[in-house]
Amino acid sequence: MRYRTLGSSDLEVSEISLGSWLTYSGGVAADMARACTEAAFDAGITFFDTANVYGRGAAETAWGEILSSHPRDSYVLATKVWGRMSDDPADQGLSPTQIAKQIDASLTRLRTDHVDLYQAHRFDPAVPVEDTVEALRKVVDQGKARYLGFSEWTPEQIRAAIDIAGPGLFVSSQPQYSMLWQAPEAEVFGLCAAHDIAQIVWSPLAQGVLTGKYLPGRPVPEGSRFASDTMAVSRDLVYGDAALEAVQRLAPVAEGAGMSLATLALAWVLRRTEVASAITGASRPEQVHSNAAASGVVLSDDVLRAVDEALGDAPVTEPTLAPGAEPGVRHR
Repeated sequence: MRYRTLGSSDLEVSEISLGSWLTYSGGVAADMARACTEAAFDAGITFFDTANVYGRGAAETAWGEILSSHPRDSYVLATKVWGRMSDDPADQGLSPTQIAKQIDASLTRLRTDHVDLYQAHRFDPAVPVEDTVEALRKVVDQGKARYLGFSEWTPEQIRAAIDIAGPGLFVSSQPQYSMLWQAPEAEVFGLCAAHDIAQIVWSPLAQGVLTGKYLPGRPVPEGSRFASDTMAVSRDLVYGDAALEAVQRLAPVAEGAGMSLATLALAWVLRRTEVASAITGASRPEQVHSNAAASGVVLSDDVLRAVDEALGDAPVTEPTLAPGAEPGVRHR
């Protein structure tokens, strides 16, 4: 496993990280969540990403139990705030009150006194950006988080926050990024790089589509993510005939390069120096080890050209709002 520095921070994160979005919030059994997490440590993965809203605390609770058996300085832990945490419509967002409440709740579930990275899961245009920045800064000042990041903010929102926060407060951005979803390259990568903000990308395997297990015109395989009601909630982002056909064209490219489709897809994401880590999901330990094998793989120019040709016009390349994201910025 190789490691990269997370933006302007002093955090070293594994190139491949483990996420808990649809899996450890209830998608897989508790014993398998533990097995996958232990497999991550075995593979050299030291970066773990979760969010308060994943299962409304279930994923944090699961990792609180599992990770607490490891020395706190042996892993980098990230969580997020913004999502709706109860049936109360007001129990969400990035108001100072909500941030203060949710960081404490997250720390309790995670069984730790601090997270290494606290991320705004989306931007909240209903709250003055000054209020949000000040509340997040307070979390750091109190020692409850070492560094701050954001996920799926628009360029306008990123600029507004940086203008208020100044350099160095935010160290990471978490966008969706894969061979099939290249939208962040258009604006977000360059804007963040200019401010020493690294990317930790989610869904680098397009929720498993880039492993090749889903075939055009065929039912989804039994036991796969998209066969599960709880884990197929965002399949429409990346699942469609054009994408599936592109993946079939990628298969011989991977074979010719002597690697699996998953390794090709993860190495393709990590080819960008702006990317510090690729967040992968896993429901079985062998998937963890397979994903970890992509660290350090360098793709030749010939392979990269073949990838571009195989993908054709299937990828999303234009700036696109993420699920749950809203445009706009409110000031005091």
